[in-house]
Amino acid sequence: MATCAGGVSRWLVSEGEQNSLSPSGERVGERGRDESGAPAGNRLPLSQPSPLKGRGLYVGWLVAILVFAVDQLAKWYVTGPLALPQRDTFEILPIFRLQWVGNRGVSMGILVAGSDAQRWALTLFTVGIAVFVGVWMTREKRTLDRIALGLVLGGALGNILDRVRLGYVTDFLNLHFGAWSPFLVFNIADAAISIGVAFLVLRAIFTRDTAAPSEE
Repeated sequence: MATCAGGVSRWLVSEGEQNSLSPSGERVGERGRDESGAPAGNRLPLSQPSPLKGRGLYVGWLVAILVFAVDQLAKWYVTGPLALPQRDTFEILPIFRLQWVGNRGVSMGILVAGSDAQRWALTLFTVGIAVFVGVWMTREKRTLDRIALGLVLGGALGNILDRVRLGYVTDFLNLHFGAWSPFLVFNIADAAISIGVAFLVLRAIFTRDTAAPSEE
């Protein structure tokens, strides 16, 4: 009789364990809750990553492409349809004019290359900078920093293409106040590089002391 009662007890325990499993095979408690505490059958699906997650990674590359395209388009227009090399200058505002300059240096006439060897050395130097900026931008977590790096990269690529194709960089923007100009004649690529570098420097000075989460 005791053997029979023990068998019935084991059968009841076995049935209870089977009934405590949810349809998906997960064990639930006495009140039909799974191991996470949510009612069986009413569990919410695991949260899915946002479709916007990670898109910040491409913002810098899009900015770089845009800067490169606008820079090249502007250089084509001033040297082609506008014929600025033949006109030399074109007044737009009392403090701003277009002025064609074939710049054989880096940005805004710095580090002028006087020979072909120096020209290609300068080209390789700027290519190295562009590669460094591209790698940095890929690893950077802040979206605003990626945008700034995109400005620098797009400007560098625009000037590199000029140097490879023409042997010099086409500069044509001249901000002046009377006979005084705060900058040497520059182009859109130079402006993008300067803005990007200025932003990164200011960011490093004022906000790099506190770690910020990724903005991807």
